[in-house]
Amino acid sequence: MEKTTFEITKMDCPSEENLIRMKLDGISSIKNLDFDISNRRLTIFHSGQIDQIEKSILELNLGGQKLTTEKTDQTEFKENSNQKKLLWTVLVINFAFFVIEMTTGLISKSMGLVADSLDMLADSFVYGISLFAVGGTLVRKKRIAKIAGYFQITLAVIGFAEVLRRFFGAERLPDFTTMIFVSILALIANGICLYLLQKSKSKEEAHMKASMIFTSNDVIINLGVITAGLLVNWLNSNKPDLIIGTIVFVLVIQGAVRILKLGK
Repeated sequence: MEKTTFEITKMDCPSEENLIRMKLDGISSIKNLDFDISNRRLTIFHSGQIDQIEKSILELNLGGQKLTTEKTDQTEFKENSNQKKLLWTVLVINFAFFVIEMTTGLISKSMGLVADSLDMLADSFVYGISLFAVGGTLVRKKRIAKIAGYFQITLAVIGFAEVLRRFFGAERLPDFTTMIFVSILALIANGICLYLLQKSKSKEEAHMKASMIFTSNDVIINLGVITAGLLVNWLNSNKPDLIIGTIVFVLVIQGAVRILKLGK
């Protein structure tokens, strides 16, 4: 048995963890995956060559880099029986906030909220693929990943078109109060998701929860929408909202591309 440690620089929340798990699913030489999200490290216990595993990780474009490979006598690994329940919990939270942010975004005329709702939907897709494909064939998992990825890209492109229309056309200002209030709720929701997922790990990692929350892309996006809401009010302009919306749509498309790679 060997264990190989990778540094994955863009692995900063459980969503990336699930992408990696799905990508490596089906490689028979892998015996266990040990994720350290806070330090962006992944330790893989495996037999045989690491070449196929390393290639799969690099294909995700998450900044993966092999650090060390060494022999190990470890053969027993802890299994988390509550993982499926936790995945359902965070899926429901993310999907609920997709609906909330999409609805309030359309009502308040905020593209920042609409874009952030798609980011929540992206996380829902990742958790959903992990759950619905459990016990299924690799072909089924790839088919679901393709559908999710293309659907996500379609929504993001529609969002881009709406941003351009509002940028060049006359449009009333978004409701900055709604932007800020809903984004604060989304921020709390993301924090709860990260807490629940990290809670499933060993107690020794409990002190890492705070750093995970504040380094998560989702949290940064929430703070970006809050900032945009403040700027909308201060500058009396919808441009800050359109700018944050554009940035998030780009991130959503990048996430969709990663999901599509799972379908190859």
